[in-house]
Amino acid sequence: MANKVNIVLVHGAWGEGMHWNKVIPLLAAEGHNVVAVQCPLTSLADDAETVRRTVSQLEGKSLLAGHSYGGAIITEAAGKIPGTAGLVYIAAFAPDETENLAALLQKGQPAPGGANIYPDEYGFLWIKRDKFRESFCQDATAEEALVMASTQRPIAGRCFEDKPTSTGWKHFPVWYQVSSEDRMIPPDAQRFMADRMKAETITLDASHASLATRPVEIAGFISKAAGAI
Repeated sequence: MANKVNIVLVHGAWGEGMHWNKVIPLLAAEGHNVVAVQCPLTSLADDAETVRRTVSQLEGKSLLAGHSYGGAIITEAAGKIPGTAGLVYIAAFAPDETENLAALLQKGQPAPGGANIYPDEYGFLWIKRDKFRESFCQDATAEEALVMASTQRPIAGRCFEDKPTSTGWKHFPVWYQVSSEDRMIPPDAQRFMADRMKAETITLDASHASLATRPVEIAGFISKAAGAI
């Protein structure tokens, strides 16, 4: 285990660390030190700082894996974390310094799940609970989708406008998993980001929630990245 890289898992919008619950045991079984960060989803700066503080408690090199908005978080955080060894994007945003999430969503046909997002009076965005499964995780079981909908963590609207102050994918090895059946981030946008980064890429016929619905493939992909470091 002394030679194993730490694996730091970062959830995205409307998620939490438990979205990685099927992936964590698979990675831990290979001897990796696995940590799932709990982000406040209040701003890109806040969320990147939460990741930085979490990783500061670890020894050795760390591979950062981000899902959805978590990709923007690891993009911002990577350069601020000594020992960052690589970045893995799981159906995730990978913005440049001139881009925010809203701009990247324009890189493909509008994702249908966006129609089911609504703001509350405090400036946070939610997915309608009765539309959560069809929007976020149509390949999950009804029970799994119910739990994800009921435990969704809203994201501050400003997170879709924030731009990174640094671009980690320009400085570290990069991997990208495309979800071809994604209804939250257009698959064409995902392919655009993966191609631009020259990332090692795999495509799964999965929903946006591939980390929850295809854990064996996702764990294997992250493990392969860790082994390449």
